Amino acid sequence: MYVKTIPDGYHSLTPYLIVKGASAAIEFYQAAFDAEVILRLDTPDGGVAHAELKIGDSHLMMAEECADMGFLSPQTLGGSGMSLMLYLEDVDSAFERAIVAGGIQLREVKDQFYGDRAGTLKDPFGHAWTLGTHKEDLTEEEIKQRMMAEFS
Repeated sequence: MYVKTIPDGYHSLTPYLIVKGASAAIEFYQAAFDAEVILRLDTPDGGVAHAELKIGDSHLMMAEECADMGFLSPQTLGGSGMSLMLYLEDVDSAFERAIVAGGIQLREVKDQFYGDRAGTLKDPFGHAWTLGTHKEDLTEEEIKQRMMAEFS
């Protein structure tokens, strides 16, 4: 029997977040990004061993931090070395919903030189998210010219 090497609905790359307070994180992602819980496996003590959420057309996996395995949250580490990019139909309303749900604005929503309208926030669990709506299809040269003009 043939089994697909990438499950239906998944992409080749799926972010896997380590969070402190995974149950609360799931609630935040549901409120902020309309996340749908696909799978949730709880530990006997009520922690989240593994969860899979669907946001838009993409999946996001997460688990409770586990120091014994070296899986530490941004809160424990004092920051995160990555950011997630989430494209949405209406960045302004989605960004506002995420802030109301407990996100912290890092960069306001505005039109960007690369053709998106975007803003960045930090979720209550230390992960940075850039939310955007694609507004213009630009060539690489147009993006470079706009970037130079903006940063000059």
